[in-house]
Amino acid sequence: MTQQKRLGLVLGLNLIMIAGLVVVGISSHSLAVLAAGGEFAVDSIAILLGILAIQIAKHPYGHPNATTFVALINALALLAVSTYVLIEGLRRLTSETPQIVGLPVLIVSVVAAIFMAIAAVILGKDSGIEDLHMRSVLLDTVADGVAAAAVAVSGGIIYFTGRFQWLDSALSVLISLVIGFSAFVLLRDVVRALRAKTALKVN
Repeated sequence: MTQQKRLGLVLGLNLIMIAGLVVVGISSHSLAVLAAGGEFAVDSIAILLGILAIQIAKHPYGHPNATTFVALINALALLAVSTYVLIEGLRRLTSETPQIVGLPVLIVSVVAAIFMAIAAVILGKDSGIEDLHMRSVLLDTVADGVAAAAVAVSGGIIYFTGRFQWLDSALSVLISLVIGFSAFVLLRDVVRALRAKTALKVN
């Protein structure tokens, strides 16, 4: 299956989840679910740009580094999202935490984790070595799945115990740090790749 077809299928799964995550996040007062929805949205934009970049790179007058630039945009966007979630999560932890409705958080997060597992299978384990953009999509997908599973656990604890509301905010902070670290690593790799290609051109 071509990169474009795989990316198209993963994009479809992401778009299906965005609306559900945002609606549930707002209605349940869950910052963790909203953070997941924001990350899914950023990932979807990056995937769409990646599909376009593949076409541009293949065009006779296209830019060969198009997909690398998309990975750069993805890394910067993820850093912005993680920073916002970190600030909001810390604000909630240091002030009154809203009442979290656990059941919808549990359900939508389980569905999101399943969707991301399917997306990772579609991408394939070898996508991590195809190019930087495909690597960034695979990393984002795996990170989304793990984050969704963690949110499901916190939603389940809140639902079954009726307590530990702070778990949602604490988990949001943890997710933001993981996303931020992954984005930083991707940004570092992109900069290295662009420098290496620039050096080759100079030589």
